[in-house]
Amino acid sequence: MTDLIRVQTLWELFLAGGFLMWPILVMSLVVLTFGIERLVALRPSRFVPRGFATGLLQLAAEGPFEPRKVYRLCQQHPSVAATVVRTMLERLGRPLPEIEHAVDATKESEASALYANIRPISLAATITPLLGLLGTVQGMILAFYTTANLEAGANRAAELAQGIYVALITTFAGLCVAIPAAVIAHFLEGRILAGFRRVDGIVAGMVPQLERYENRGRVTPAQLAADPPPARKP
Repeated sequence: MTDLIRVQTLWELFLAGGFLMWPILVMSLVVLTFGIERLVALRPSRFVPRGFATGLLQLAAEGPFEPRKVYRLCQQHPSVAATVVRTMLERLGRPLPEIEHAVDATKESEASALYANIRPISLAATITPLLGLLGTVQGMILAFYTTANLEAGANRAAELAQGIYVALITTFAGLCVAIPAAVIAHFLEGRILAGFRRVDGIVAGMVPQLERYENRGRVTPAQLAADPPPARKP
């Protein structure tokens, strides 16, 4: 009767993989931590809060474009869209190409901040397969060295198979971390792109309103933040 093959536990496999399993474990924790953080941080309200979009529609329905009211709305709803619109308002009266350049610079700065915590996930997706491959190469070297120095009559095939089995553990572990990391990074990047498409829609709706103020003298942020003068009584 042949003996049943004993199934190793995950912890035993981890220990069998050698010291390179520890950096792979660290990379898995990096993916988990930054993945959860970015999922929370990249919620839709981070780009265009519902209150901000609703407020713009209400101001448009109330009457002529009022830069001060829009500026205060931006202050009440901090977000990517509010930052971009505030940049446009702070250059009110300047040539339109100058405003568009400022908007592009602001969007680039905001995108860089949003992408910052995705980079560790992308790094993990790149590094962990290499760590796994390095562990496998190291294990293969040890396996062939051990097999070559066995005593006469020893079962070399069994020893070599055992060595290769252990060596492949790190490659398996590296791929188990890298594949989810690549999927998560791609998903989060898609969220950012979708968010900026919504911001672009807000910007496109603001441009016609700003064209009326072009080359009429720049309005300072202090003027935008100031309360409008009281209406005269008839």
